[in-house]
Amino acid sequence: MKLRYFVIILLILSIISIFIGVVNVTPGSLMKLSENDKNILLNSRIPRTVSIILAGVALSVAGLLMQQLTRNKFVSPTTAGTMDFAKLGILIAMIFFTEAHILIKLSFAIISAIIGTMVFMGIVRRIKYKDAIFIPLVGLMLGNIVSSFATFMALRFNAMQSIGNFFVGDFSMITTGRYEILIIIIPMVIVIYFFAHHFTIVGMGESFSRNLGISYDKIMNLGIVIAAIVSATVVVTIGVLPFLGLIVPNIVNLFVGDHLQKTLPFTALFGAILVMIADIFSRLIIFPYEIPIGLTLGILGSVIFMVLLLLRRGNYAEKI
Repeated sequence: MKLRYFVIILLILSIISIFIGVVNVTPGSLMKLSENDKNILLNSRIPRTVSIILAGVALSVAGLLMQQLTRNKFVSPTTAGTMDFAKLGILIAMIFFTEAHILIKLSFAIISAIIGTMVFMGIVRRIKYKDAIFIPLVGLMLGNIVSSFATFMALRFNAMQSIGNFFVGDFSMITTGRYEILIIIIPMVIVIYFFAHHFTIVGMGESFSRNLGISYDKIMNLGIVIAAIVSATVVVTIGVLPFLGLIVPNIVNLFVGDHLQKTLPFTALFGAILVMIADIFSRLIIFPYEIPIGLTLGILGSVIFMVLLLLRRGNYAEKI
């Protein structure tokens, strides 16, 4: 499988995405755009397309990293509670800082996501029976508890309408001045690539890491922080894109393999392609209206997640 094919597909989809919308802007009219058309392209369509790419890359790579660290193909920001803790952090910022700037929300979301992911990892390390299916179910239960508490707090402080925007991913409100914070994702992905060998070794266990001279705790914490930062950044700017970090690494793994450094570019590009396709579908299915992409990915991701669970359980039954 050639990486350039993924790049070409993503470029084609990006061009299609830019020219889809209520206002009819076509490639043929680029040389004679009105002031309104220029404003739409520069302040809405292009920022939206860039956001789709960065969000797809972020959550797919975060899922791949978390799966590598836990050696579990069902762990992701969705099934580890990372996104739910990020939502709780945003809510706390909105309660105590009513007119909170997006950077304040991001800071609270990152801190909360880091704490939540560390709690999940701590639980995983203490579970003796590390069944592939049981671990993500623990994360889902943890996330649901946190999400329920966040909902209660939102109702208690009359912030339900405000926090509701972060519960379902939606690119329709992305404009210039709001999406630039996603640039944080780029250096995070670069760090993952250069530390891929270390993350792979850490995923093999603490004793194995120490025997090879790798600081298990430092590399593990670095991976947790990176996964939490990119996940929280997406939640703050776009909202929750469920199951993306779960299904993309698993699909790529079927065709490319399990080597983190080799798989990373394919995972990033395929994640962006999948989100792009889902967003285009969400915009066209009831055009000129659109469905929040969080709902589209939620349905798709839950179906694929159930298939993966059934396949894994079937393989486990055959071994018995």
